[in-house]
Amino acid sequence: MSDNGEEAEDEGPAVELGEGDSVEGAPLARVASRLHYAIEKSEVERREGDTTIRTPDGPRELGAVLEETDEVYFDTRQSFEDAVREVIGTGPIPTEE
Repeated sequence: MSDNGEEAEDEGPAVELGEGDSVEGAPLARVASRLHYAIEKSEVERREGDTTIRTPDGPRELGAVLEETDEVYFDTRQSFEDAVREVIGTGPIPTEE
């Protein structure tokens, strides 16, 4: 084993990536991980409202999704994700054909 890192380059990627087109928008979990909880809905809108997220119906701006929820405060990451998923639903994310 060499100390100059050459062996790591020969191993290839740890995860094989698909060949298809990338999907527009960020995963909800990625956006949720950038926030600190507890947090008000208005603060989420200020920080991430223009972020496009992936939904089963295609990409949507998080701010528009948050307008459709009655929640005004998210005490945990799970409560934030649950409120967003209640609006966008769950299911496979469509890819471009």
